[in-house]
Amino acid sequence: MSFLDALKTANIGRTKTAQIEDVDAVLKKDRLCFNDYLVLLSDAASQKLEDLAQRARLLTLKHFGKTIQLYVPLYLSNECDNACVYCGFNHKAVGKRLFLSVPEVEKEAEILYQKGFRHILLLSGEKRDKVTLNYLKEVISLLHKRFDSVSLEVFPLSEAEYKQLAACGADGLTIYQEVYSPTIYNNVHPYGPKSDYEFRLDTPERAGKAGFYRLNIGALLGLAPWQEEMALLGLHAAYLKKTFWQSQIAVSFPRLTDTGVGFKAPYPVSDRQLIQMICALRIFQPTLGLVLSTREKAELRNNLIPLAITQMSAESKTSPGAYSGLEAEQQFEISDKRSLQEIVKVIAQKGYEPVFKDWDRIFI
Repeated sequence: MSFLDALKTANIGRTKTAQIEDVDAVLKKDRLCFNDYLVLLSDAASQKLEDLAQRARLLTLKHFGKTIQLYVPLYLSNECDNACVYCGFNHKAVGKRLFLSVPEVEKEAEILYQKGFRHILLLSGEKRDKVTLNYLKEVISLLHKRFDSVSLEVFPLSEAEYKQLAACGADGLTIYQEVYSPTIYNNVHPYGPKSDYEFRLDTPERAGKAGFYRLNIGALLGLAPWQEEMALLGLHAAYLKKTFWQSQIAVSFPRLTDTGVGFKAPYPVSDRQLIQMICALRIFQPTLGLVLSTREKAELRNNLIPLAITQMSAESKTSPGAYSGLEAEQQFEISDKRSLQEIVKVIAQKGYEPVFKDWDRIFI
């Protein structure tokens, strides 16, 4: 049974019918079922946000302590064959395209290594005649010699391809379904390889079977009603935790930002709604890694450090070659433009420890 089977039978109506007394009852439980999680996503639960936040904070401290793991994205290419209507890499978008050679990737990576980063996330548009499997294997093998963790956020691959990349040193995969509603998914991905909804949905499972240790999923917030999306995202995370119990499962919360293609989020997500979904997911799945990127403003990221977030990106650039001064079209606009050291200072001021190397795998 794949997650697609679970998705087809999911009933998320509880997000619309829950009452205040239901929220109070859920918050008294030690362990939650999926229906309890739906209650915490409800409008009624928004009136109990402080209670949700307190519970989320205690659970995060229990399972993760006062630590924030830091990572950095490195873009390999912004060339793409997809027509995602919200993305700055849309192949119809006007702007400079750039594909990094292996020496150029090495130069970018060395800059990040010297800054102190040890967890690196490789990203690219979907252009398989440029970003080939052999190219990825060469890049990963090179970076694995320097970085403690090399993760991928590239186009979906087959299980056999993931096995080859894992053998070269890749240990993590980030893949956003973007939107769980098949109708909306088809509308915002009109053509290109990414238009295959089911192949993308099964991607984390293929990577998990191939031996990837870190699996990070997410929904692009703003494409569909947030309660519906978060309900299915939480269900997906719970499925992955049960299926790949030896892996670290994490969830990201990317909100749509300016991508330079004029797309406006049809279902904007407020800060308060973002906080509610983060707290609800933490209470439902206490051991999930929760990730917040530099899409979000510095003040909000600062305030979420002591709440439920366990991983943050820092000093991010969203175009290939940007760390070494090359100019190319970016995927989206960054909100938190602080340096790594500025972010480290804030984390420490909050009484938390910035983590550059994750030792967790040693003890599994």
